[in-house]
Parts: sequence; structure tokens; C-alpha cells
Amino acid sequence: MTTYPVPVTDRRDRARSDAPVRRRPPLTRLFLGEREDARWLRPAFWALLALTAVLYLWDLSVSGYANSFYAAAVQAGTKSWTAFFFGSLDSSNFITVDKPPASLWVMVLSARLFGFSSTSLLLPQALMAVGTVALVWGTVRRTLARLGSTTAGVGALLAGLVVAATPAAALMFRFDNPDALLVFLMTAGAYATVRALPRGSWRWLALAGVALGFAFLTKMLQGLLVLPAFGLVYLVAARTSWPRRIVGLLIAAVSLVVAAGWWVLAVALWPADTRPYIGGSTNDTVLDLVFGYNGLGRIFGGSGNGGGGGATGGTAGSSFGGATGLDRLFSSEMGLEISWLLPAALIALVLGLVVVGRRHLADPARAGLVLWGGWLLVTGLVFSYMSGTIHPYYTVALTPAIAGLVGTGGALLWHARHRTTGRLGLAAMTGATAAWSWCLLNENPDWLPWLRWLVLAGGLLSAALIVIGSVPQLRRLVAVGVLVGTLCGLTGTTAYAVVTTTVGHSGSIPSVGPSGTSGGMGGMPGGTNGPGGSATGTGDDSSDSSDSGTQGGPGGTPPSGAGGGQPPVMPGGTTGDGTTGDGTNASGSGTSLPSDSSDGGSRTGGGMGGGASTSAALEELLRSTDTTWSAAVGGSQSAAQLELDTDTAVMAIGGWSSDPTPTLAEFQADVAAGRIGYYIASGTGGGTGGGMGGGSSTASAIAEWVAANYDATTVGGQTVYDLGAAG
Repeated sequence: MTTYPVPVTDRRDRARSDAPVRRRPPLTRLFLGEREDARWLRPAFWALLALTAVLYLWDLSVSGYANSFYAAAVQAGTKSWTAFFFGSLDSSNFITVDKPPASLWVMVLSARLFGFSSTSLLLPQALMAVGTVALVWGTVRRTLARLGSTTAGVGALLAGLVVAATPAAALMFRFDNPDALLVFLMTAGAYATVRALPRGSWRWLALAGVALGFAFLTKMLQGLLVLPAFGLVYLVAARTSWPRRIVGLLIAAVSLVVAAGWWVLAVALWPADTRPYIGGSTNDTVLDLVFGYNGLGRIFGGSGNGGGGGATGGTAGSSFGGATGLDRLFSSEMGLEISWLLPAALIALVLGLVVVGRRHLADPARAGLVLWGGWLLVTGLVFSYMSGTIHPYYTVALTPAIAGLVGTGGALLWHARHRTTGRLGLAAMTGATAAWSWCLLNENPDWLPWLRWLVLAGGLLSAALIVIGSVPQLRRLVAVGVLVGTLCGLTGTTAYAVVTTTVGHSGSIPSVGPSGTSGGMGGMPGGTNGPGGSATGTGDDSSDSSDSGTQGGPGGTPPSGAGGGQPPVMPGGTTGDGTTGDGTNASGSGTSLPSDSSDGGSRTGGGMGGGASTSAALEELLRSTDTTWSAAVGGSQSAAQLELDTDTAVMAIGGWSSDPTPTLAEFQADVAAGRIGYYIASGTGGGTGGGMGGGSSTASAIAEWVAANYDATTVGGQTVYDLGAAG
């Protein structure tokens, strides 16, 4: 009988070998593995990384600047180190984005190194996909090592392949939202936690705490949803004494607090009048974001959050996640992004724990199941029932957990294939995956209509072969069934992931799949104009609900998720393209605003933050200014697009979520000091609508004051006030 706990290693135990095993040199071992490994295992791993890199880097600029809200902040960071540190939306540091700046730091450094462009902006995101695949491979391989190097290697390769083939990953690792870095850091934390288990290493556990600390600086509390799973695994499976386990957890907690808190403390100590306003907060503090808008408000609603569906609200196809419940992850756009292998992962978790049976709690395979299973269950349940703002692409955070469970559980069931539990478990995984993939593919029946039938037939046939393999004379059919079932099970999700990488995405609520699909199940639109990105998408994942006020300006979308080609009507009666519902401009002059500017020089800026365009005449006007801010405009999305198009700093009145800044008095002081060149009224409707902090009344007061004291002119179809002229 094997005594547990045991070291997590996939090398032969030298103490029990008849002869010592001479290890390969480090460089050779890196590329070829250990001498006892199958010759194809390590080259297959490198091939997987190469394929992931090709898939995620190919035609990376197809999405342009993707989410212009974050792209503008990256552009600002390339011009100002202060903007870099705080995550300012503009280089003159009026206001920050409504997230911590860690993800922006990575993209800014890339843009400073290679020059600001679509490719340099998205390059780090794609490389983080490769890193995440490698980390999942390494984590699963270590937890399965006791099953033998070949079984562990195959399980790890399967897990890494699942990561690369998940549509949500293919979407977000080629996009400039914070989720790519978030997933990479959480996976790094999982890897460090597993590395800490064999010797109860507090150093590796401290690194896990650092990784989660920076995950907090990426997307705040969402980065800590994996913390219970990591802590539980170390507490029960570390190969050390109980007192040292407690000490290790305390050290990790301190590491997490330091890694997450240093920036929060720096912002708190920095004089408020010399730094940008903290976007999304009601009182210009980071802690207000942590416990309100970006924290508990996301889970329970309120604090500027909405659209999560709630117990009775939302729709199945809503871009805000639909109604709460256990089926949320399987329905609407969420199902298409993440649920392809979710049934298989849940089966692998349950039957994997049955297979490990009464092994010691420190058994590495059991630890792997607990780690990935805890990650999936805690995060999945929060996503399923959170009542605040949630978008389908949040589910990319479940990708490593699903992949880890499929790889770990699948390897355990394969290792136990001589038992009924093992064979039936493998059959259940392949059959359930085939059936659910058919359901998901059937939501877009005109896209490769034969594929869903191939997946279904192949998966069910493989499940049958595995069951038939219970007959002693037909045992070889189990291997055939598993191979065919794996290929068919990965076909649907891989096809959806690949086609997702070929489509350009913009706005803030991009969706997966082929161009022209609704992005929602049951014919319900997903709130976007097709999976190529929201032509009427909101500026970032912090969109307000209809009852809390939607973002004014280009890119704003009603949370009802209506798709289609008509621009939405903004507060004040303006549409996303700066026109009113009847085609007149926002100034009421009755001039129709075509998609081109009057001088024929209009273009869609950079990418695309929702299909807005800036006329060449307006671009030239703003570029000619030498003021601190070339212009002021209502809302961060409008300001972001102008910044990308003109390469100037633009003041975003009210920020993203109706932030109470600037006050009318502050705005008047900036105008008097000659710090703002122009005020652009088109697309704002006199304000950003309701929301947190009374930003709407502030923006409306500013709009009214400007209109009463300055003359309006029309530049490229937009109403502009020259704030340098005599009022």
C-alpha cells in the first residue's frame, strides 16, 4: 500500500530504482523531457504552444483597437508616466478608467516598446494565452505524476488544448479588456500552489499570494474568487506539519495584501488635487470601488450596477448575462462562450473523486481535483447568482478550471478504465459533450450545418464503444472510443474558437462565433450587432443598466440587448452617431448627419469603440489646440474615441458611470484658466443620464452653462463650442 502524502513528481523514485537514473542536461530536459518520458510528450507540448501562438497571434490587428475605452488609456500611458501609474483615460490625467491599472501597465509597456498600434496593444494579451496554456499544462502534469509520465503528460496536454480551444479564451486573449491578465495571474497562482504542496513550501505559496494580489489590481474582487480553493488545497494537501501549514497560509495572506495593497495605499496617500479622479467611485477613492461599484455591487447589485438579471429580470439572450440561476452558464451567450465542456468537467470532478476513493487527503491527484473543482464551483456559483453587472465574457475566468478538470478527471478515469466506474465515466464525458455540443451548434444552424451531426454521431458512437469495451474480449475498443470521443468532443468548441479569432471585435461586449450570428441562444439577441463586436456596445464591462443610466456618446447600448443596425437613442434624444431619432443633429439645427462628415473626410477611428466616427474637420480642429485638454465631452466613451482619432487629451465629463466630476465650478475654473479648448455637445444629449454620484445633473449643468455663454458651431456634423472665445 502506498503511503501518502507523496512528492509530486513524474520522475522515477531514485531511492526505489535498481539503478540511479541519469538526468538529461537542463536545456535538453526542457525540450525533450526526462529520459523515462515517452519521446513524443515534450515535443507535443511545444507543438501545442506553437499552435496556440499561431491561432492567437494570426491577424491580431483585425479588431483594431478593440475596446476604445482601454485603448485610449493605453495611448495616454505611452505619453505620461503619471497616466501609466494611475490608469488615466487621458494623458492630462483628468480621470482614470474604472478598473485598477495592472492590465494597462502590461499593454502600455508593449506600446512604449514597439510604438502604439493595434498589434502592440493586443500582443501581450495573445502571449498571455500561450502562458496560460503552459501553466495549466504544468499544473495538471504535476498533480497526475503518480499515474505515470505518459498518462500525466496526456492529461496535461488535453487540459492545455482545452484552454486554447475555448471560445471565451479565443475572444478575450485577443482583446484589450483586463480579463486576459486576470486569467493568467489566477492560473499562475494555481501553479504556484501546486508547487508548494510536495514540501509545504511557504515560498511558492507566497508567490501564489503575489499572483492573486496582482489579480486584484487587475479586476479587484473577481481575482480573489479562487482564493478559497487555493487555501483549502494547501491546508489539506501540503506535505508538512499542521503548524507549518497555518504559518504558510499566513505568509501567503500577507504577500497577497502587500501585492494588492501597495497601489491602493499609494493612491490614498497621493494628494487628490495632483492626481486624476478615480473613475467609477463616488468619493474619489479606490476603496469605494472595492466595496461598491467594482466589488459587492457586482454581486448584490446597486452601487451603479445593473443588468445582471436578478431573480426575475434580464433575458436569456441579454448581454448582461440573463436571469440568475444554475442554468445561466449554459444559456445565452454564456453557453456559447464557456459551456462546451462544462458538463464533462462536472462529471470528471464527481467521478474523479470517486476514483481516488479513500486515498490520503494529500494525494496529488485529489489535490488537483479539489483545486480545479473549488475554482469552478465558487466562481461558477458567483457568476450564476450575482445580481449586479455581468457580461458573458466574464466566464473566461472559468476556462483554466474546466480545462484542469477535463484533463485531470479524464486521466484518472482512463487510469481506472479496468473498473466499471472508469469506463462509464469516460463514456459519460464523451456522450454528454457530444450532446451538448450539438445543442450549442444548433443555435447557429446555418453555420456548418453538418458539423453538429458529425460531433453528435461521433461522440455517441465513441461512448458506445467505451461501454462495449466492458466485454473482456473487446477491451481495445475502450482506447478507440476514448480517442474518437476526445476528437469529436473538442471539434465543436475548437471550431467556434477558431472562427472567433477570424472576426474583428469592438465595443465592450464582444461575442463569439461566426460573423452574423446573434450571439445568443434561442434566437435571443446578445446585445451586440453580431459576434464581430458590438456596433452599439458600451464602453467597458461596467455598463449601467437601463434604470441607472446608460453611457452617452458613441458606443452606448441599452441593456435590453437590442441588436440591429440602428443606433440607440441616448439620454437627451441623441443617437450613438450624434443624431436624434429623426435624423437631426443634437443642436436642433435640423441638419441631417450622414455617416460621413460634410467634407467627405470621416472615418471610423482606430477601432472601433462601437462604430463611432470622427470627422476629419473635427480631428484637425482638436489637433490644432495647445491646451491641456483639446476638448471636453460628455462620457468616457466619447472622449476615448476622440483621443484615439486625434491623439490629444480629451476631458471626459462624468467619466464612465456618471462620476460626479467635474463640478460646474471646477469646469468653469478650467475654462477660465484656458485649459480646455472646445466643448463638444453632439452625442452627449446634455448629459450622461442618471447613475452614481449625480453625474447626470453635473453634466447637464455644464452643458447648459456652455450653451448659455458660448456660440455653437457645427464641425463635421457635430456641435462644437469654442471655449477660448469671449463668452
